[in-house]
Order: sequence, then structure tokens, then C-alpha cells
Amino acid sequence: MAKCLVVPYSYSSTGTRSRTRSSGSGSTSKPPGLQVQLQHHHLKFSLIQQNSLSVSVSAQCYYNTHTLLRRGILCALDSDVPHPLHHQVQSNKSFEQWDSWTAKFSGASNIPFLLLQMPQIILNAQNLLAGNKAALLAVPWLGMFTGLLGNLSLLSYFAKKREKEAIVVQTLGVISLYAVFAQLSMAEAMPLSYFVITSVVVATGLVLNFLNYFGLLNAGIWRLWEDFITVGGLSVLPQIMWSTFVPYIPNSILPGVFAFLVALVAVIMARLGKLSAKGIKFVGAISGWTATLLFMWMPISQMWTNFLNPDNIKGLSAFSMLLAMIGNGLMIPRALFIRDFMWFTGSTWASLFYGYGNIVCLYWFNSISKEFFLAATAGLILWIGMALWRDADVYGYNSPFTSLKELVSGS
Repeated sequence: MAKCLVVPYSYSSTGTRSRTRSSGSGSTSKPPGLQVQLQHHHLKFSLIQQNSLSVSVSAQCYYNTHTLLRRGILCALDSDVPHPLHHQVQSNKSFEQWDSWTAKFSGASNIPFLLLQMPQIILNAQNLLAGNKAALLAVPWLGMFTGLLGNLSLLSYFAKKREKEAIVVQTLGVISLYAVFAQLSMAEAMPLSYFVITSVVVATGLVLNFLNYFGLLNAGIWRLWEDFITVGGLSVLPQIMWSTFVPYIPNSILPGVFAFLVALVAVIMARLGKLSAKGIKFVGAISGWTATLLFMWMPISQMWTNFLNPDNIKGLSAFSMLLAMIGNGLMIPRALFIRDFMWFTGSTWASLFYGYGNIVCLYWFNSISKEFFLAATAGLILWIGMALWRDADVYGYNSPFTSLKELVSGS
């Protein structure tokens, strides 16, 4: 029987704090005497929130570069709002270079993620050409649909943050998953009606996200889309978590139904203005966090399966786990640099517990060599250490723990 390789596309996650990526972003370090005077200079910005309320502020200011960038830190619930402050300040070369490099690292994560998906697509095509449609029945399309919702949620999040590299990652994730769905539909392994619904969701999500990215979408339509992914994501998350432990717990759809009702009520109350301002922001952040937690749950589910069926770990591809570790690891420096706590949490979790965690399991059960394990361990430690050290350096901190503290607390 032909084997089917199933791997989640990526975690690339959602975040909490954003800084402007304009050429004038400046440096937060405080070399002696380096201050930027913006006297008699008007700083005007608009904060566009979910209620479409725009606030314009102009002020005469005197800032040093550290204080100016500090004002760019947003709280967790405002993380999906692109930073609106555009200013001209004396730039710091090392800061701008690291800004550019972290963006390139994030974009480069497309390579390992594509390599993760291509074996599945190629294998499905080979089975279809050979007339072996039964082999595609082993591909869990329902679980992959969950991953699709996660990719669409994160695409919406990064589109609002104008993180172009992350947008490409999530877009390729959506397209590659849809290619698998099309193959499953041709093999009759996925009901045609569900494939049609999936096609509508994918087409709608891609079109709306890119129209919104270029400022061509009506705010009301965008809010409806956000409500859809909020309700969908919150409904799926508890159901997936519950299903992981079946048959040790009763098989039930109650977690998903309950979460769906709670999400629906929350969204309706937010749109009717029945919630406080903080409550409305919380509802707006749900889709990002649920997408993050969905991807974070994948390694837990995989490790639980490894624990229950140790023999099955031989079916895991060490190369695929290495690609997962590398792909998510490449996004860690960018998430840390822009102080995106949600994105940093998801990427780090996936790199450590999905990619590296399964490599540890493979080594524990003697499925990979000691050299492979040590090389992966050393590479991961050096990469994360480099990201922490370099981030602290460009921000002018003496310790990388200061960067982590600012990432978590925003102060």
C-alpha cells in the first residue's frame, strides 16, 4: 500500500507588538549625545480600529530615538493594527540592517515549508496517475481543513500588519493545502460538497485579504470576514484538543458546539456595542490567538501519538522534522525584533516542540544517528542564541533577557 506523508504547513503565528518598518524607524539604542529633535514637526497618524473610528493626532515633540520607538510598542490586543506613526529620524545602520535581515529570514522560511508540502502533493499525484485512489483515503482532510483555517487567520493578521514575508508564507500554505484538497476530491476521498465549500472559503479569503492589504476593501466587508474566522477558529480549537485524547475520553462534539455558541454570542455583542472597549479588542484578538494555539497543539498531538504508539515513530521523517524546525526557527528573529509576542511564541514553540521535539523522540528510539541529533541540537541553540544576542545589540541592551522582558511585557 502506498504511503501518505502528512505534515502541517507551518506555524507562522500571530503577534502582539508592532513597529513601523519605514525607512525612518531609527534605533532604540542610546549612544551618548544621540538625540533626535523633532521640534516644530507634526506627527500625524490614524488608528483604525474595528469600529472604523479614526483618530488623528498632531503634536510638537522632542524625542530621543529610544523614546520614539518605545511609543511604537502596542499592547497584545492592538497587535493586528499596523503601526501608523511615520517619522524621519537619524537612522542607525546596524538597526536597519538587522531589520532587513530578519525580514529576509522570514521570507526564506518559505523554502523549508514548501519542501515539507511538496512530497505530499507529488505522492498524491503519483497515486492518482496509477489509479490508486484508495491510498489517498489515508490523508485526513478534516485535520488539514483545520490547518487551512489557521493559515487563513494568520494571513488576515499579517495582512493587517503589512508583514509581506509572513503574508507570502501563509498564502503559500493556503495554496498548497488547497492543492491537496483538490487531489483528494479527484480521488473521491473528500466529499465534493465539502470541496466546493472549501474552494469558496479559500477564494474568498485570498481575495479579501489582498484587497484589504492594498486598501481596496470596504471596512464592513472586512469585519464580516474577521467575524467568520473568529467564530470558525474558536469553534475548531477546543474540538481538536478534545479529539486528541479519544478514546480515553468520550467522543463528543460538545466542545466545538459550545465554543461555537460562545464565539457567536461574543461577536454579536461586540458588533452591537454591548461590550466594553477592552472587550471589543479582546474579541478582535481571538482569531489570531486561536490560530496560534491550533498550530501549537500540533506537536502536542504528535507527541501524544508517539507516547501511545512508540513503534509508529519510525514512520516519521527525520528530514521533515528538521525542515519544520528550520522553517519555524527562521521566523523567530523577526518576531522578536518587532516585539510580536504571539508570533514569537508560536514560532518558537513549533521549532522546539514540533521540529526538535520529534527529532528528540526519533533519537530516543534509535531512529536517527547521534551525529544527526547533535548537529540539529547545536544548530538550534546557536540560531536562537544568535537571534537573542543580535536583537539586544541593535537595541542597545546589555542582556538578551531585556529583549525578552520587553517582548513579554512591552516595557
